[in-house]
Amino acid sequence: MTIRLMLVDDHEIVRMGLRAALSDVQDFEIVGEAGTAEECTVKTREVQPDIILMDVRLPKRSGIEACREVLAERPDIKVIMLTSYADEDAVVAAILAGAQGFVMKEVSSEALTKAIMTVSAGGTILDSVLTRSVLAKLQHNDTSKSPKEHLTERESEILILIGRGLTNKEIARRTYLSENTVRNYVSSILHKLGFKNRSQATAYALEQKHKEY
Repeated sequence: MTIRLMLVDDHEIVRMGLRAALSDVQDFEIVGEAGTAEECTVKTREVQPDIILMDVRLPKRSGIEACREVLAERPDIKVIMLTSYADEDAVVAAILAGAQGFVMKEVSSEALTKAIMTVSAGGTILDSVLTRSVLAKLQHNDTSKSPKEHLTERESEILILIGRGLTNKEIARRTYLSENTVRNYVSSILHKLGFKNRSQATAYALEQKHKEY
């Protein structure tokens, strides 16, 4: 299946680099480019991408604002945010906006390709180095009791697999459940933890793993 990509960055040289790195990847098709949030919104309607690679910092309106606007209109599209440096606030804002991934621009072509494939399959990409501070800002449950205590044994198991970046299909195969059942479990986990999307659950799962060591 061909994955339709759109590149959003205000620097043409960056878009050229991304295009050069991704154009030869089998099953990838770059269907459009944009340099501003406004262009992104318009172009998205025209080319209908599956995944948008979005620079965090765009002129006038940020990539995070563009992400929020695109997903409000087309929630089926997946957005991977790109940045030149680790910014905790930007990671939090990107997750809250619904982004499925957050990738540093200096990432290798191989790693970026893997990130796109993971997100396309329903997984999330989040730098584990930032998860502690990110989770602290995202967490709005009662701090006197760990939210994980509210999860069933099966939900806790699935949460761990979410933290490993597995898609619903991969989790279903691992747990011998149907994909639809896994989807229902994921929805329940998000509800119980008070999270809005899978990326937040991923950050939480990574933080819980970190606490165990």
